[in-house]
Amino acid sequence: MHFSVLILPVIVPVLFWACYHYYKDRRLPEPPGHLLVAFVLGAASFYLGILMYQGLDLLGLRYDAYLLAETSLPGLFVYAVLVIGVIEELAKIVPFLLIVIRFKEFDEPIDGIIYGSFIALGFSAVENIQYLQYLSSLEAIARGFAGPVVHIVFASIWGYYIGRAWLCRRAFKKTVFGALACTAFLHGVYDFVVIALPAPVLPVAAFLILSLWIWRLVLMRDLHTLPPGPCPQDKEIIEE
Repeated sequence: MHFSVLILPVIVPVLFWACYHYYKDRRLPEPPGHLLVAFVLGAASFYLGILMYQGLDLLGLRYDAYLLAETSLPGLFVYAVLVIGVIEELAKIVPFLLIVIRFKEFDEPIDGIIYGSFIALGFSAVENIQYLQYLSSLEAIARGFAGPVVHIVFASIWGYYIGRAWLCRRAFKKTVFGALACTAFLHGVYDFVVIALPAPVLPVAAFLILSLWIWRLVLMRDLHTLPPGPCPQDKEIIEE
């Protein structure tokens, strides 16, 4: 694939969102090398997801989502939530759990959002490359800028809650499973709307992502008001 084909739909969005998140974390910025590692892990997590899908093939449990949209909307909803959502979010969570939260610089709750977002950027970059051959130029550009946003908002949810549980040393395993369940469900609902429902209903999916993005903006703003530290106690951001 020629390099110029990748610039607008893949490279430009990655650079934009990478700079955006580095700026947002300017109070105690993470080492650029670690952010690059998170991005590469995110790219690798795409292939981990492919392996999970191939495992479903071996078990006879993998279905064509677009065929389900034509034959069984309830079946597609279940598949989107329990398979697509679980596999794609779990694939991104695995490197976050195994490597990223163990960085010594991972020392405040907002770091979970930042590193999770870079993992999401890596995942979406590879995913967008895979889709380029099936899309027109305008479709590729639109997907290139929208795809990372979708993955970033879901990764911000599990990144924040898992990161906070890790730093505060409380209910870690329960939080991991809860965060995976929540993001897999939201991811599945989003995919169901985009795949199955007619174009006039698509603003529902956009509203879901916009609502999560606003939650994310408010959360990051509030986190910046807290004193630095792994588990600030003087202000609750989210009610337990």
